[in-house]
Amino acid sequence: MKKVISTTAAPAAIGPYSQAIDTGSLVFISGQIPIVPETGKLIEGDIKVQTEQVMKNIGAVLAAAGMQFTNVVKCTCYLSDIADFKEMNEVYGSYFTSEPPARAALQVAKLPLGAKVEIDTIAQH
Repeated sequence: MKKVISTTAAPAAIGPYSQAIDTGSLVFISGQIPIVPETGKLIEGDIKVQTEQVMKNIGAVLAAAGMQFTNVVKCTCYLSDIADFKEMNEVYGSYFTSEPPARAALQVAKLPLGAKVEIDTIAQH
């Protein structure tokens, strides 16, 4: 059984996709970029500021699914510049202080709206 997860506490989808899909055992959260939900605009700032907004957006979708960061089992982090990895990792790591999820991180040519970071997430009930 597939259930769409949607919340106004996270940015609305900017294309034909859902914020998240709950399969009953797993929740697949679409890639989150640093959009401020209240304005619908990309947050201004460096990689740390942008990563913080992404993590807040992920947290809002997790909450809408009745979950929290401890439910996360896998993340993929996309960076427009891999040189930002250390700073992104500092912010990201503050959300996973024990038993962090599996993760991949990679540099991509470009992210939507000129974002510096995008993170997609899989969580387990």
